Amino acid sequence: MTKVRICCLLGLVWLLLSQVSEAQVNPRLIKRSPSKDSVMPDQKKIQPFDVQEYLSNLQRGTDSLIFSGGVDLKKRLSIVNEDTLSIVWAPTNQLVQVSEKTMIDSIWVTAYEYFASWDSKKIDIYDFNPKDFKDTIPVRLFDPYYGSLWSMPLKDSRVSSEFGFRRYRWHHGIDLRLSVGDSVYSAFDGIVRMASYDRYGYGYFVLVRHRNGLETLYGHLSKILVEVGQEVRAGSVIGYGGSTGRSTGPHLHFEVRYKGLSINPQNLYDFEGHKIRSPLYTITSSSFDHVIKMQEAVIHRVRSGENLSVIARKYGVSVSHITRMNNITTSTVLRVGMRLKIR
Repeated sequence: MTKVRICCLLGLVWLLLSQVSEAQVNPRLIKRSPSKDSVMPDQKKIQPFDVQEYLSNLQRGTDSLIFSGGVDLKKRLSIVNEDTLSIVWAPTNQLVQVSEKTMIDSIWVTAYEYFASWDSKKIDIYDFNPKDFKDTIPVRLFDPYYGSLWSMPLKDSRVSSEFGFRRYRWHHGIDLRLSVGDSVYSAFDGIVRMASYDRYGYGYFVLVRHRNGLETLYGHLSKILVEVGQEVRAGSVIGYGGSTGRSTGPHLHFEVRYKGLSINPQNLYDFEGHKIRSPLYTITSSSFDHVIKMQEAVIHRVRSGENLSVIARKYGVSVSHITRMNNITTSTVLRVGMRLKIR
């Protein structure tokens, strides 16, 4: 029995070895049907690459990442909250639509600024309280290295009326002498936020927003040559000088503003020397001392012979303003010694 078992085992081993050797010598070929991936494409059916569609899909995908997570872009990326030292313009070439349906074609107005403060109807749109301002902010006015330059608002900038208190009201800019038709230039690179007419004040005027957060205003123009949303460079002609609006003669009313509040332009410019003072201007809390002073309540005590019209002219306000502030009407009898709130 033992011999028989051994013979059976040897025979089984021999049979297995012979099958293995046969498989190595004559491997079995398996025919497979070709897959779709291995089929050569028909060149006639290949569609050309659509660059615009690719960029559009890429932008949508990027926006979905940017706006995810509840990020408040209006708060974090407002035009006046960005780096005031940055002069570099991002080459985005994007077309942006703001709230007034104005199309802006500018290389530095990006999708972020769609959410930033923008209004082509109102000058002060920032709701900025100077009493809460405690910072020291350096603002870069120009940088030739990046091609950002500066310009005087007029070729011959002679001051006729300075920044400050004037006839019971504050003069928020300076007046520069000119002749009707003289060219008026943008002080720095920027984009036109307002191009409008103010019958009782600036007349025809232009307001330019600059990359560093400042804004400049040019008033009493005889003609406006730019439109809202138009990109301008330092030295670009934005209009012609005149005497429109509340003006006693031809001159340019020139303002510099930060977050809607006026700053003395003579802090930036040496108008007598026809030059800019420095590439940097530092904004501090003292820059707005005049605004805080104006915000303090002004009370007028009625004197003999005064009426609402006389009092309104004295403080540079309207009669309706005084009646509204004091909850009275134009027919209210004013008594001597009566106290009226002006502001």
